[in-house]
Formats: sequence, C-alpha cells, structure tokens
Amino acid sequence: MNLANKRIYLLLYKYFPLILLYTFIINDFDFTYTDYEYFSFNFSYIVIFYYSLKRSQSLGYIFIFLAGLFNDVIIGTPVGLSSLMYLILCGAGAYLRNITLRPSLIKDGLFFLLTILIINSILFLSLNFFFNYELNSLKEMMNIAFTFVLYFLFSKIFDLFESFFVGTDNVR
Repeated sequence: MNLANKRIYLLLYKYFPLILLYTFIINDFDFTYTDYEYFSFNFSYIVIFYYSLKRSQSLGYIFIFLAGLFNDVIIGTPVGLSSLMYLILCGAGAYLRNITLRPSLIKDGLFFLLTILIINSILFLSLNFFFNYELNSLKEMMNIAFTFVLYFLFSKIFDLFESFFVGTDNVR
C-alpha cells in the first residue's frame, strides 16, 4: 500500500464517526415516510454512544453539540434540546468507559437502554410540558425499543469496521 492510500485510510478511520453522524443527521434518516409506521430508531444515539464508549477521541463535544443543533433545525424541535440529549448520551458513554473493568456488549447495551430511557424521558417532559409539542407515546416507545435492539447489530458492524482498520479485534 502506498503512502497516499495509507493517508486516505487513516483519514477515513479518524473521521468516520463524524462523517457517519452528520450524514445521517443532515439526511434526517428515519423510516417515517415508509409503510412501516412504528419502525423507527435513532441512529445518532447509537453512533454517539458507541464511539464515546469505544473511541473517545473520535467525537468531540463541540461536534456533538453542533450535530444536535443541526438535528433541531432539521426536525423542527427547539434549538439546543437535541444538543443537550446528545451531550448527556456522550457523557454516559464516557462514564461507562471509565468505570468498566470488564467490558461486555450486554452490559453496554443495558446501560445504553437506561441512558436512552432517561434521555427520552427528559425529551418527552420538556417537549410536552414546556413547549406544548405533541408526541405519540407509542411511537416513542417503539423508537426506544428498536434503537436498543439495533444497538447490538450496529455495535458488531462498527467492531468489524474498527478491526478492519486497526487489524485486531476491538478492545471493548
């Protein structure tokens, strides 16, 4: 492999989480406009939690905050609310990374579920009571369930991606 290709691979590896996060936020990736009414998941939660847990240097707090602002503008929620949720999620991932002695996907997944339950509760309360924003509770619960279940799938996919670039199994 020549030096130019190696540089491209290293840049792709370094900025992959940011490219992935911003691509899906700007495209407003969800299944709202399909025939699957209750199938939706929050991919940005999965990316932020996974990469703040596994590779803390890959996502900066400023980039996460800006991603939340973009998300608020695109989906029409009050500006700053998604940024707060993203930063709480990132903080939870960093906390879990620092207290974990023996990492496992099940423990990470359960902590992720607890975190998204807390985040969505804060989001629901703030949107419903402070901003009179109507939310469908059943759709939100289905979104939480699919986000939780798909975390395991995307975690394995991201582990494969990490092992492809690093050359070994992911540490966590």
